[in-house]
Amino acid sequence: MASTAPVAAGTSSETRPRQPIWLRCEKKPFEHRSALTPTTAKTLLDNNFEVFVERDPQRIFEDEEFEAVGCKLVPNNTWPSAPLEVPIIGLKELPESTDPLPHTHIQFAHCYKHQGGWNDVLRRFAHGKGTLYDLEFLEDPATRRRVAAFGFHAGFAGAAAGALAYAEQEKEGGKGVLKGLKPYPNEEAMVSHVRTALESVKGGVDKVKVLVIGALGRCGSGAVDLFRKAGLAEDNIVKWDMAETAKGGPFEEILDVDIFVNCIYLSKPIPKFITSDFIAQAGDKRRLSVVVDVSCDTTNPHNPIPIYNINTSFPEPTVEVDTKGVGKRCTVISIDHLPTLLPRESSEQFSKDLLPSLLQLPERSTAPVWTNAEALFREKLAEATAYDAEHGTA
Repeated sequence: MASTAPVAAGTSSETRPRQPIWLRCEKKPFEHRSALTPTTAKTLLDNNFEVFVERDPQRIFEDEEFEAVGCKLVPNNTWPSAPLEVPIIGLKELPESTDPLPHTHIQFAHCYKHQGGWNDVLRRFAHGKGTLYDLEFLEDPATRRRVAAFGFHAGFAGAAAGALAYAEQEKEGGKGVLKGLKPYPNEEAMVSHVRTALESVKGGVDKVKVLVIGALGRCGSGAVDLFRKAGLAEDNIVKWDMAETAKGGPFEEILDVDIFVNCIYLSKPIPKFITSDFIAQAGDKRRLSVVVDVSCDTTNPHNPIPIYNINTSFPEPTVEVDTKGVGKRCTVISIDHLPTLLPRESSEQFSKDLLPSLLQLPERSTAPVWTNAEALFREKLAEATAYDAEHGTA
């Protein structure tokens, strides 16, 4: 039964048991970020939490950094055997499986907007009677804004990847291909690399023109910031948001830049921004070379950029667009974990923003940030159950 007066985090264990939380390893290849950092874990420990951390050689933070602040290290990928009352926190989706999920999970699940396999994910929770608190939908009850997001660093890293792809494609008579993106130790190193790459193209960085859609949001502001720091002229950074896209696409303006970065948050069907046929019709007049879909709604049926159908990766960052054999090459970057190019900085920012909500975890039966997230989960779970019943896939 919910307490009438929620106990503040930090209350001694004499009046309240310690709140456990389990940081699982990440199984997505090349994912180096972490939902908790040694800094935020230390704050949780100081506020009557018990923090278990799975060993993870892929994580940007060394296991010993967590151990040094008092976390209990546990073997890699052992969360399935954790006590059921211990919430499991991670970032990216779990590997595909049909195993029931009986725990409480805090993570990005990518299953609330009917993405590919959405009902398969939710079915696992239904079968295990577990709970999902999706980080994408953990919102401040007053502002209805996400309490924590990687948006800024996603836009920043996406713009960097787009610039590097463009510079590479300008080589070898237009046949160059970007290969092997790797994380940077810090923002300065990333910006320096991008600036050097753009200075090598014909006309230098002053020649490059870009368009950012969703420029007023966290993600778009990150993309704009990267382009500015890389040395692009302000007039060559075209910034669009809802006002500019209200007329409905496809948009000729996208074809008139070298790099297009999509940073919108897709919450409902909208007209397409660009299509393969639209690109082909432009012929040799098209300037566009690289599309960065930071939003990465690859399997969303309402994707406004239906010119690709796969997620790309750090080893193979780009996929070719079918231009119908007309005009120069055009590629898409559709990496769904771009912030891991700056893993330490993006993790620290995200975890710091998430921390106030995590401190309310002991009161999750009454704290609105958690009760709202659980209500949404129950709604989506019912949706998936009904879908399974209708299609015979339960």
